[in-house]
Parts: sequence; structure tokens; C-alpha cells
Amino acid sequence: MKLSLFLASATVLFMLSGCAEWGGIETPPPSKKEVLGFKLASFSDLPGWEFDAHDAGLLAFSRSCTRILKQSADKPFGPDPWAGQYSDWQKACQALPPVETATPDQARRYFETWFTPVAALADGKPEGLFTGYYEASLKGSFNREGPYQIPLLARPADLVMVNLGEFRPELRGQRIAGRVTDGYLKPYEDRAAIENGKLPAGMEVPLLWTDSAVGAFFLQVQGSGVVTMTDGSERRVGFDGQNGHVYSAIGKELIKRGALTKDNVSMQTIRAWLSAHPQDATNIMQTNKSYVFFRFTDSDVEKNGGPIGGEGLPLTPERSLAVDRSLIPYGLPLFLAANNPNPALPPIQKVMVAQDTGGAIQGPVRGDVFWGHGTAAEENAGPMKSAGRYWFLLPKNLADRLPR
Repeated sequence: MKLSLFLASATVLFMLSGCAEWGGIETPPPSKKEVLGFKLASFSDLPGWEFDAHDAGLLAFSRSCTRILKQSADKPFGPDPWAGQYSDWQKACQALPPVETATPDQARRYFETWFTPVAALADGKPEGLFTGYYEASLKGSFNREGPYQIPLLARPADLVMVNLGEFRPELRGQRIAGRVTDGYLKPYEDRAAIENGKLPAGMEVPLLWTDSAVGAFFLQVQGSGVVTMTDGSERRVGFDGQNGHVYSAIGKELIKRGALTKDNVSMQTIRAWLSAHPQDATNIMQTNKSYVFFRFTDSDVEKNGGPIGGEGLPLTPERSLAVDRSLIPYGLPLFLAANNPNPALPPIQKVMVAQDTGGAIQGPVRGDVFWGHGTAAEENAGPMKSAGRYWFLLPKNLADRLPR
């Protein structure tokens, strides 16, 4: 498939430039799942490698190393044998230079000493789609008052989330959620039912109230955000559960109804349409049956310096990448080369680390760039539907074991 056709079809499927349900439930794999392949490379093959600020990539990788070093040495690092065991990665983590004082050159030499770049391929092709997400911003109140009528709900006590990979290896990366009734796991309420107050008594517990149904919806798409309270204080919220229903991109629904086109759909145009059509917005948003529950993450951010991703670690703006967790392990460093969502700026060419996942992120060469928090982050994430490719940075001993 030509890249232009690939991007057109991928845009229809995704439509929302966001890491859907951050750390949440992956959608079922497509009927024909692309095969992850590899091609050994050298650092001279990586466009712009020598110009990256490698110390920023080193910081992101050092955060993953804090988790890697705590794992059993003989535990598999990823879903497939190519990723080796944790022992293969722990040696590289133990050799990390001091992150606080490492210069870009020192960080570059570290990666070149310990790793070998390996091009990732999807059915033999290196190109893929890269989108962006950000930490959303809302206004909120602890009381239901005035304009603050939309709840952000805490995870219900009866919600059961199941990682199917813990039961069967072939289901690794797939999850379901529901409620146990008479000893059986039954489907949980969908978005419409939850928003219409159909949860059992005592299960609907608001963390806080916000003034925007559209803002609350996009918070669920992004997975975490900052809420400015009526007293001027800020509270951070993050993913704490999902109702188990498959994520459905509302951009696709808007195109189907003729409200938007494949050429102009983006986070910004979707948000603008919803705001301009409040009488239809609820119906459109409820076509996405997936619903996300939240918890306060202020202490996580204060302790670690960033919102928490699927790896359970703080994300680093422009250095953390959401990937297909069924194919690519958390903590994997890689080098991304992709078009910049701002055509006036140079292309993205930098070390990143697989530290998050999302329902819309599926395939061997597919990623979602975390842009951070604030207006600039939203402006970069929203329109990002970039052609690109990446190279895994594998410990040298692992790269040597790959099939030639």
C-alpha cells in the first residue's frame, strides 16, 4: 500500500489525535494484524541523529530504568523473544551516566556504546502513522454549582478490569472490563448509560464537577489533565479505569454524517464542531461507548515531575511515545523520524521511549507523541497525523541475536 493511501485510511480510523484512554483498554486487534519485522542499521542511517539533544532522551530512558532495574533478571522484557529478558536491559541501565550532569555529547556516546539501531517494519514496510496527545486543561469545582454540572467520575468499586494476557499468552495486550454478577463477568454500562445516571446506587462518585461536556470528553481521550478550581488552585487527574467498551473515534462519525471531511478532520475541528452544535454534541460523543474514570494524581506529579503513563512512570514531553503494547514493550528506547505537525518547523528527529499506550495505537509502526501541557502542546498534538518511521535501540547483544 502506498504511504498516501495508508495515511488516508489510518486517518479515517483514528480521527482524534490523542492517546485514547491513556493506559486504558486496547481495542481488539484488526482481523489482519501487521507483522513486526526488523532490519539492522547503523547510527549513520538515522536522519538527524547527530543533531538531537540526546540528554533529553537520556532523561526519559532513565525513568524507565528505575522500573527495569527492579524486575527479575530472567523475566521476559516484552511480549516476544526478540526483546530478550530484563537482564539484557539491566546492564545498559546500570551503565547510565549521571542524568543531572550528562551533556548531549555524553548522552549520545552512551546510546552509541550500548545500543544498536534496528529499523522496525510493518509487513516489510518502514513507514507508519504518528499522532500526538497532550495533558488537557479544564475548569472545575468540588461542588455541583452554577456552570459546573458535568462530573468527572472516580472508578466505581464494582468495576473489574482484566488483563487477558495473564490467562493466555496469545491474548497478551488485550483487556476487558465489567462487573461480576452471580459469579460471571458481565459487560459494564456504556457511555450513554453512565452519563444518564444508570450506574447502580453508590457507584457514581464524582471527583469534581466541570463546566464543559466537550472538555470532559477530550480529557477522557487524552487520559490525564489539569483542572483549575474555582479558588484558583490546580488539581491533576489521571486514568484510573475504563468501562471495557471499545473506543470509537467520533471524527469518523462526523465524516459519516457529512459534518467534516477526511481532509479537515482534527482535534481542533472536532472540538469546534461540538461546541457549535451543542444540541447534537451529546449524541455524537455517545457514539463512543468507551468511558474513562479518574483519580487525583497531584502527589504523583509532585513526586515525579510529570503525568503518569501506562508504564506507571512520569511522561516526558516530546520524549515519551505511546505504542502498541501487544507488540512493543514499555521502556524500549527508539529514534523517531517523522514530519512535524507544524510544516514551518524542522522534522521530528529524536530519541524517544515507549512509555504509554492507547486504544487507537495499533500496529508495528504506529505511535502517539506526548507533547506535554498547555496551549502549545495542544496546538501541536491536535493536527498531528504525520508520516514517519522509527528505529528500536536494542542492547548490542540483543541486536546480534536478531535473525539476519
